Amino acid sequence: MQRTIEKLAHERSEKQEALRGKLLKIRERAQALDRLEHDIQANIAGAATGKKRWFARRRPEPSGGSGAVRDFLSVAVRETKALALAAAELVETGDALADARDKEWDALGSNHVGMIFKSMEWRVDKLSASYDDARALMRTFVLLKDQLQRLTAVLEEKGLPAPAAVREILDPIEDIRYTGFENRFRGPEPEIRKQQEKLAGHFKPGGRVLDLGCGRGEFLEILKERGIAGSGVDGNGQMVEICRDKGLDVRKADILEGLAERPDGALDGIFSSQVIEHLSPPYLKRMIELAYAKLAPGGVLVLETVNPTSVFALVQIYFLDLTHRQPVHPQALKYLMESSGFEGVSIEETAELAAERLQPLPGAGAEASILNRDIDRLNALLFAAPNYAAAGTKV
Repeated sequence: MQRTIEKLAHERSEKQEALRGKLLKIRERAQALDRLEHDIQANIAGAATGKKRWFARRRPEPSGGSGAVRDFLSVAVRETKALALAAAELVETGDALADARDKEWDALGSNHVGMIFKSMEWRVDKLSASYDDARALMRTFVLLKDQLQRLTAVLEEKGLPAPAAVREILDPIEDIRYTGFENRFRGPEPEIRKQQEKLAGHFKPGGRVLDLGCGRGEFLEILKERGIAGSGVDGNGQMVEICRDKGLDVRKADILEGLAERPDGALDGIFSSQVIEHLSPPYLKRMIELAYAKLAPGGVLVLETVNPTSVFALVQIYFLDLTHRQPVHPQALKYLMESSGFEGVSIEETAELAAERLQPLPGAGAEASILNRDIDRLNALLFAAPNYAAAGTKV
């Protein structure tokens, strides 16, 4: 929008300069007519005294009598026509300037309104995340109250609480902290659903798909809408409660354990989004091997993660989350899947950075071409897609 406003301001400035030029032209024509008026008066006075002042200055062989008057009138008519034409051009230029000003003002107004709405949208998102945090806190406090009451009963009987009982209190607190982080920095659920929509195309209606690390359940909701039997596993109890509130089939478990308990060949698809960057390499390798065993022939494994080939993604997304263990390069993930038996492994982008990318220079000259090639290289390095997915099939 800023570049559009700058372009419209430049066009309006050009129209202003054109209008000034037209005004100068009219002044020159008006001055010429003033000189004509002065000359005819002088000519009339000269005719009375037998002198030919005006036409003597204007023509080498001046006409006399009525011929001199006709010559003057011819010049006057020509100058008047020129003045009228200049006035018409002035009006057209004035209209063009008014139109250019209207466009610039409209753009400025739209930009201002857009900034207001963007600010309001940011505040609404923040309020929504705060509401989700508060609701999760209330649910956790109820759970903690029940657990503390049971521990109090144990203490009243002069017994000491077991370490497992203490962990039952601490785990929900840690879960809710990460849920709050997810609500604030992962992005609104509609935005996540939009990014994951095309990934759902890898799975056929009527199939059975397991979502490993299902989080808030965005992908499971997409599967449900498409008539696909989706179920999820997540180690965060708060996330599990959010999914169950939506009516989704989700249970709390370590994702490797949740996958291992499925019968071999029982699944038509396995999906995982923004999870594998949290895993150690041996754990990830084992998960991919186990996924191959649990899929039926023709089953598909889709793994989405942060794209480490994008500097923006590394700085703004990957390093933002302290629970991330290791970024996974697209080619490394592709190799892991292929070496585990998956075929036709493809890498696809699941999001894009449009506003952040550097803009090419206008023009087709040699210097512009060289600079634009360098800009393309910088965009590929700095602002490549922030997320990518690897998809492979068990044949």
